[in-house]
Amino acid sequence: MWQRIQTLYLGVATALIFSMFFCIFATIVGPDGAEVTIRYSEKMPYLVLMIMLITAHIAACASFKTFFLQARVSAIAGLLAIGFQIWIGIDFFMNRNIMSFSVTALFPLVAAFLDFLAAKKSMVDEMTLMAVKSARKTKKR
Repeated sequence: MWQRIQTLYLGVATALIFSMFFCIFATIVGPDGAEVTIRYSEKMPYLVLMIMLITAHIAACASFKTFFLQARVSAIAGLLAIGFQIWIGIDFFMNRNIMSFSVTALFPLVAAFLDFLAAKKSMVDEMTLMAVKSARKTKKR
């Protein structure tokens, strides 16, 4: 399973999204100096998107034997991660004056990049297999 690079890409993307369950999203500093931290799991839309992303990544990792399916599921996971990043970006631009955001807010963007790399590599593997099968058929004739 871990012999192909796209499975490693998907594994790293899964680990990034999974780590967001335990990370701090932002910190709000009050006028008296008190800090309030907000976690990703405290906001319902973020929690739903993270669960969807983890499920998509696990499905993509589990479909390592069928390259075409893995490529499609990886692309869908990448699109979900882009949507998650857009949602975080909207929160950032609406609250940038009162909140201090964590670096983990960029994890969905990195995960999307890795997902699209995995999808591309899976499609290359699928096309290579199809070309080899086609060459074998014509060689037998």
